[in-house]
Amino acid sequence: MKTEKQKMLDGELYTANDEELKSAHQRAVALCCKLNGGLSDDVRAEVAKQLFGKTGTNINLTQGFYCDYGSNIEVGENFYCNYGVCILDVCKVRIGDNCLIGPQVGIYTACHPLEREPRIKLLEYGKPVTIGNDCWIGGGAIINPGVTLGDNVIVGSGAVVTKSFPSNVVIAGNPAKIIKRLG
Repeated sequence: MKTEKQKMLDGELYTANDEELKSAHQRAVALCCKLNGGLSDDVRAEVAKQLFGKTGTNINLTQGFYCDYGSNIEVGENFYCNYGVCILDVCKVRIGDNCLIGPQVGIYTACHPLEREPRIKLLEYGKPVTIGNDCWIGGGAIINPGVTLGDNVIVGSGAVVTKSFPSNVVIAGNPAKIIKRLG
């Protein structure tokens, strides 16, 4: 029998108010509060390394960062995250090397059933998000559950990314579409 955490990570319906998940969420809340305090960049990076499941050595998170668990977030080298970013990491969020996340970006893996009864029972599920190397996510963009972005993808400010995109493109709009191919 799978735990609620394992169901969550596997993208199956799970109960979010499970004790193990509530405990993990409270840990993330405490670390986010610490992270969002008046810490130096070096100390903030060390707290982020405690919060995230995997990091490179050079990471920079500014204040106003929030997540569900943190342990399901993996970031590569030279990661920069601007003010007010929210990552709902009920499934894995993998972000490659040399990535820039603009202010007020939302990256969401959390989903809710379309059927009424499971929603009333507070069941939910997730789909992982993967962002390749050398990507830039513009301010206010939203990356929806299940999206994979290839390497060298630029997401325009305010874009709503509802599907996956290949490498070497600029995407923008709602829903996001390719507006330019990069050489």
